[in-house]
Amino acid sequence: MSSEITHIEHERRRGRGAATNATGRFERHERVAVSDGWTPDSDGAIRTQVSLEAPRSAITRNTSPDVPFDRSINPYRGCEHGCVYCFARPSHAWLGMSAGLDFETRLIARPGIGAVLAGELSRKSYRPATIAIGTNTDPYQPIEGRYRVMREVLEVLRDFRHPVGIATKGTLVERDIDILAEMAGDGLAHVGVSVTTLDADLSRRMEPRVPSPERRLATIRRLSDAGVPVRVMISPLVPGLSDSEMEGIMAAAADAGARAASWIMLRLPREVAGLFRDWLGEHYPDRANRVLGHLRDMHGGEVYDSTFGARMRGEGPYAEMMNMRFRVAQRRLGLASHLPDLRTDVFRIPPRAGDQLELF
Repeated sequence: MSSEITHIEHERRRGRGAATNATGRFERHERVAVSDGWTPDSDGAIRTQVSLEAPRSAITRNTSPDVPFDRSINPYRGCEHGCVYCFARPSHAWLGMSAGLDFETRLIARPGIGAVLAGELSRKSYRPATIAIGTNTDPYQPIEGRYRVMREVLEVLRDFRHPVGIATKGTLVERDIDILAEMAGDGLAHVGVSVTTLDADLSRRMEPRVPSPERRLATIRRLSDAGVPVRVMISPLVPGLSDSEMEGIMAAAADAGARAASWIMLRLPREVAGLFRDWLGEHYPDRANRVLGHLRDMHGGEVYDSTFGARMRGEGPYAEMMNMRFRVAQRRLGLASHLPDLRTDVFRIPPRAGDQLELF
């Protein structure tokens, strides 16, 4: 396989995060796009393609000590939001695709996952605990408006009275306020909204198909007004680029009704490191050394360290300073570190057609 990675023309990838589309790391042969002279190129723009997957399972288990949940659901594989920093990009290599443009343009929707989920929740051996959604790819990315896979999952969780914690940048979550407000009233749902920056220009460059920061703050307000507990997530915080905004983001979110706040340092696992370096070189070449220098200072000379306990925040003076700033602002604004635990004691398997009803 060739080690040279070709950068795709800017006009073809307008509105995308990655600048390259290197062959996935598990592939034996490199793929190169060529024109055969038969198919018109139209305007040459790279379009979003969606494939459908018939899911065989719904709940994914994890044992990471860095996260407060042991199970999650992924309605989609890949994410059209195109955030250049997304730590989930390397997962696309398992599908034989690139962590670059493939991740944000070759998507997989999983309709029918609701029925699979209902079957898993109905097993006699199942014990309820909060299911996290949005921890890998965003359940409210633009294609959810068409495929409604997340809506399907929420309807099942509501019927089973099962707790769910959602993380998203997508304002389409407002469509589901009817379900979320009902569940939140019973202590079964909360939402984390990611706000990485208040700078609309930086946001558009870094996360090109994500709603604007102002629009995401409006989503926090609408969820909060409906009684849904909301946590603002400064995720990720980019050293030397968005770090000065930490307190401003927290204050704006608190004003919009957020009850809690959290932050995660920029993470650049595997292919993401190269994609982010390319992005810095194109958009912020004057800040590239500063950003990467902070990361190396926090990770023992490397831009990323996958060690549990260190990968989310980093270590050293800079990481400690950011954590101290966060704690001071948190106390001043009255923001909690975590939203209240969700209930598991009201979980039930709903009756199905033909089931005999209990008399008492």
